[in-house]
Amino acid sequence: MTDKRSAKLVERSAARLGAVQALYQMDLSGSDVGETLAQFSSRAMGENFEDGQCGEADYKHLREVVDGVVREQKTIDPAVDQLLDKAWPLHRLDSTVRAILRAAAFELMFMERVPARVAISEYVDVADAFFGKEEPRFVNGVLDRLARLKRPQEFTA
Repeated sequence: MTDKRSAKLVERSAARLGAVQALYQMDLSGSDVGETLAQFSSRAMGENFEDGQCGEADYKHLREVVDGVVREQKTIDPAVDQLLDKAWPLHRLDSTVRAILRAAAFELMFMERVPARVAISEYVDVADAFFGKEEPRFVNGVLDRLARLKRPQEFTA
């Protein structure tokens, strides 16, 4: 893999982490998407992915995911809720898990140029940055089921 391609993949991973952080912030503070994205575009993101910092992010991708989740939330939330235990709908989950699921669901449902397996793997990595083993496994299971429902052609043969 070329250094340029490798750098682009790191920037895309950083964008996903940043998108989850932005969605989490909006969920907790009630800030609007424009204000939140302005904060993310103007500050240094840090270099330690394991500590929740995202390094140099692909801001265009970050913005596309955050804007898309906000725009499509009325479609995303019911689709994810259908995959969850009825006693634990999306709104009852941890805010970070909710942000991860929403961002990943947006990519799986609305960004067909991103391979489903890539989106799942990337967002499981984001869950790993914030949690121990249980939450990443939960995120993986939900996203795998969503991907197989929305993009079955990517899972045949």
